[in-house]
Amino acid sequence: MTRKELDAAHIHDPALRRSYRACRDLNARHGKTFFLATRLLAPDQRPAIHALYGFARRADDILDAPGPDLDMEERTARLETLVHRFRHHDVDADPALAAVAHTADIYRLPSELFEAFFESMRMDLSITDYPDRAALDRYVHGSAEVIGLQVLPVLGTIAPRDEAAPFAAALGYAFQLTNFLRDIDEDLARGRIYLPADELAVYGVDRELLHWCRDHRRTDPRLRRALAHQHALTRARYRYAHRGIALLEPRSRPCVATALTLYSEILDRVEDSDFAVFGRRARVPLPRRITVGTTGLVTAWCTRHTPARPRPHRGSAPQPVADPVGPR
Repeated sequence: MTRKELDAAHIHDPALRRSYRACRDLNARHGKTFFLATRLLAPDQRPAIHALYGFARRADDILDAPGPDLDMEERTARLETLVHRFRHHDVDADPALAAVAHTADIYRLPSELFEAFFESMRMDLSITDYPDRAALDRYVHGSAEVIGLQVLPVLGTIAPRDEAAPFAAALGYAFQLTNFLRDIDEDLARGRIYLPADELAVYGVDRELLHWCRDHRRTDPRLRRALAHQHALTRARYRYAHRGIALLEPRSRPCVATALTLYSEILDRVEDSDFAVFGRRARVPLPRRITVGTTGLVTAWCTRHTPARPRPHRGSAPQPVADPVGPR
């Protein structure tokens, strides 16, 4: 993380700065589309966003890191260790913890959001199939919707935050559904299916057929129809989430709009391939990412350098303060 970003966010403690940099590095390695979008935020916003996503990535790595010697018992132990350290503010034990604890304190993030996240991570340790949409939604709430709710105070709003919250949650949900469609192949390799079993069954799709498709690197017509249905549902979620961009602080809109555009275009790539999701991973081409990112960068720069009209700050996030003593 650059010195400019940390200074802008009033983060001066050396150990805390190292923690924020560790979170940024996690995001730079694992999320190219997301990392590109964060460059459109104001410098003082970036550290907190990296802290929250870096912490989520830290938990994901425990659950999904490859290695035959890392069995489920060991993964469970590592996750519970992370949860314990977070709850007890043992920030020296993990490079991501100090930054996320600091961010949670500054923006007064409810502990319930983190507890819901932990619960969904635990589900990944024992649940491999979801019988219906309600069951899947319980998982997605903790794995994705709460992330949208966590970052909302950092982004700031021009309306009461409660008005923007459903749209922020919906965008997190849409991002997660996109991952489910794109990553069917690798999720099956881990024994997981993140699509509602009853909705797949309408089209004659079950676990056995999914494994047949994976083994033969083919998308059966029944699965293609099922995925087209899931694709339409995800598109509808993006349309709803898009309505919330206007409720954000102007300086945050280019980042969110860019992330929404690029991530939703992964759906275009999935559809363009005729739902050939086995043996390939849908990606937005680099030239397109550069084009969208450059447009967003120009918009972001203009927004930040255009004087704003005075208005009451009804839903904005609290301004960051210099290194508080520690998390509550």
